[in-house]
Amino acid sequence: MIRVSTCVNRRLCYQYSSFAGYGGSENPRLSKNPAAANIPIPHRSNPEPKGQDLDFVNVAHSHLIQSDWDKLNKLSDHLDSFRVKNVLLKIQKDYLLSLEFFNWTKTRNPGSHSLETHAIVLHTLTKNRKFKSAESILRDVLVNGAVDLPAKVFDALLYSYRECDSTPRVFDSLFKTFAHLKKFRNATDTFMQMKDYGFLPTVESCNAYMSSLLGQGRVDIALTFYREMRRCKISPNTYTLNMVMSGYCRSGKLDKGIELLQDMERLGFRATDVSYNTLIAGHCEKGLLSSALKLKNMMGKNGLQPNVVTFNTLIHGFCRTVKLQEASKVFGEMKTVNVAPNTVTYNTLINGYSQQGDHEMAFRFYEDMVCNGIQRDILTYNALILGLCKQAKTRKAAQFVKELDKENLVPNSSTFSALIMGQFVRRNADRGFELYKSMIRSGCHPNEQTFNMLISAFCKNEDFDGAAQVLREMVRRSIPLDSRTVHQVCNGLKHQGKDQLVKELLHEMEGKKFLQEPLDN
Repeated sequence: MIRVSTCVNRRLCYQYSSFAGYGGSENPRLSKNPAAANIPIPHRSNPEPKGQDLDFVNVAHSHLIQSDWDKLNKLSDHLDSFRVKNVLLKIQKDYLLSLEFFNWTKTRNPGSHSLETHAIVLHTLTKNRKFKSAESILRDVLVNGAVDLPAKVFDALLYSYRECDSTPRVFDSLFKTFAHLKKFRNATDTFMQMKDYGFLPTVESCNAYMSSLLGQGRVDIALTFYREMRRCKISPNTYTLNMVMSGYCRSGKLDKGIELLQDMERLGFRATDVSYNTLIAGHCEKGLLSSALKLKNMMGKNGLQPNVVTFNTLIHGFCRTVKLQEASKVFGEMKTVNVAPNTVTYNTLINGYSQQGDHEMAFRFYEDMVCNGIQRDILTYNALILGLCKQAKTRKAAQFVKELDKENLVPNSSTFSALIMGQFVRRNADRGFELYKSMIRSGCHPNEQTFNMLISAFCKNEDFDGAAQVLREMVRRSIPLDSRTVHQVCNGLKHQGKDQLVKELLHEMEGKKFLQEPLDN
């Protein structure tokens, strides 16, 4: 059984409170921790095989060297973790043979493996820089092993480290794998334990951890981890700094992002188009479009060509703030500088004009899209259909629905919601409800807005039975209910003398705890 160092665990309890959730970086080389008073790497002596165990190990080794798998197959029933471990130690200088034997034993006798046997093959692979193979084995252990296993892997590697004459990259691989699996607590523990023993992860592994954190929206932790990287003198790279910029922008610290852009040269890096696009997106998100345009102009001055992502980001920013003329102007500039618009470019403009009821301009961009051979997708047609339906132009919208078939596109929830809205704008609730039923039959799921549109339309037509039917569907699908809407439907049913139906509805909603406050009788 693998022992756990209580000294290390006490340290982690203390350190985790000030370093919550770190993990991950990777670079060509590992660093030694410059600040820590390193704990010596422990050495555990293991019993040598004797008697039948020794005979088995020697025979198995002989068959392995000769690639005599038929004879090995006959031995598989007699495998156990002690024997597998000693065979792996005996062949550890040959990483290919080690991996082949490891996989063979996993297949023939999976019960013959332990955390120790996994640790030995991981040392062998990382010593030979076969990191992908090592990380594949780690993923299998961490995902499919026992719940408490991840916390024990570091110790298993640590106590076999000297016996296998290993390298720090084995811990780096563990750290990176935790990062990719988004096991942030385990990644943090591994980072702290590495520091305790005088090792630091590579910048690439740190990047993997920061990327996972940002992907999960844990921006503050990612930025704190970056500061810890710098404190430990782990040198960042351009990818690291671009992620830090993204973190600053997402947390609203645009001035910090600009400051980092200016510091990149001092740090020995050159800003890339990703650096600028990240900052442009951050400023657009805050509605600071003039600053975003200045950043775009800075790109040219610094020898970088704005690309389609740059222009799409600006166009989206202008459309969000209903500055459609400025968005069209940016679109024109794209063509001037020979940056080809793509599907995202056109979809953004079509949606922007459709939302404002300017179907003529939206259709003009659609025609331009077709003429230039740009691929249309479901978002293209949904934007056009929604714009038309808002203006009650349901026949024209139906023509675009037919276009979906020609393009081999399938209507989705947004398509149906737009069509339902069009019928309600035309005060055709029955047709709207028919579309709703078609939506369900097609396997599309209405959203809260669609349900509320249906209820509102039924109530206006005093069809409270229809409204009650929609309410029941919302309860069944666990869609949040607005108490005012429920009041409206129940009061309408009461006025029609349908008190029993009201009781049934309230009973269903109360049973699922959908009502936040009681309704008056």
